[in-house]
Amino acid sequence: MRNNSVKAKVLNGGTAYGVFCNLYSPMIVELVGHMGFDFALIDAEHGPAGVESCEHMVRAADSVGLPSFIRVAMNIRQNILRYLDIGAMGVMLPQINTQAEAKAVVEAVKYPPQGRRGLAAVRAADYGLTTSLKEYTIKANQETLVIVQIETMDAVNNLDEFLSVEGIDVFFIGPSDLSASMGYVGEPNHPEVQAMIEKLIQRIHAAGKVAGTVAYTHEALAKAKERGFQFIVHGITAMITKSGREYLEIARSS
Repeated sequence: MRNNSVKAKVLNGGTAYGVFCNLYSPMIVELVGHMGFDFALIDAEHGPAGVESCEHMVRAADSVGLPSFIRVAMNIRQNILRYLDIGAMGVMLPQINTQAEAKAVVEAVKYPPQGRRGLAAVRAADYGLTTSLKEYTIKANQETLVIVQIETMDAVNNLDEFLSVEGIDVFFIGPSDLSASMGYVGEPNHPEVQAMIEKLIQRIHAAGKVAGTVAYTHEALAKAKERGFQFIVHGITAMITKSGREYLEIARSS
C-alpha cells in the first residue's frame, strides 16, 4: 500500500480538493487525476455502484497515481471490508449519528489491534506478494483515510461525543441532508443552516480535527476555504452540467 498523500496533506494543515464520482466509468476517474485533483471520491451510496464497478475505478485511479476513496452506503463491517480490500485508500460513511456508530466505522477500517478488519491476501495487500501481511496491516492502519459524515440533528447533538473517537480523520458536513434534518429541505443556503454549519466547523476545529464539505460553485469554494474546510469535494455531474449549459447558452445566443 502506497503513502496516502491526501491524509498526509490534511493532517498537516493543508487542503485537498477532490471530485465525487457518481458516473461509474474508469475513464472518469482517470480524467479527474489528469486534471490535477488530489483525489477521487467514488459514490457507492447514491447510485448503482457495487464492489466490482468500484474495483475498476480504483484501478484506474491507481494508474494515474490518484488516491481513491469510496463512500460506502452501510456502516456494516463486512461491507466496508470489501471496498477496502479492492484497494481504496479510504472510506466515507454517511449518516453517522452516535459515538457507537463512529467507533464501529473505525473498527471496520482498522486491522487489529486498532480494529476488527479481517485480513486476507487481497488486491489492497498486493496479494501478499510484495510485503508480509503483518507489515501491510501496519501500513494500512497508518494510511487509510476515515471520513464520517455529519448530516443530521442527531449527529449535531452527539458530535462532541464522537469527535474524541480515535481513528477518524475527517468530519464531513453534508449540507443537503443537514438542511433537510433541520426542516429546510432543499435549502442548504438557508441562514439557519449556514449558521449551524459555522457552529459545527468551530466545534470540529476546537477538537483539533479536519472538516470537510462539498463545494460545487466558485462562490461555495471560496466560502469553504474561508471557513477553514480542508477536505473539499466538487462533483463530476456538476462540472459537466455547468460546462454544458454555459456552452449552449453561448451557442444559442449568437
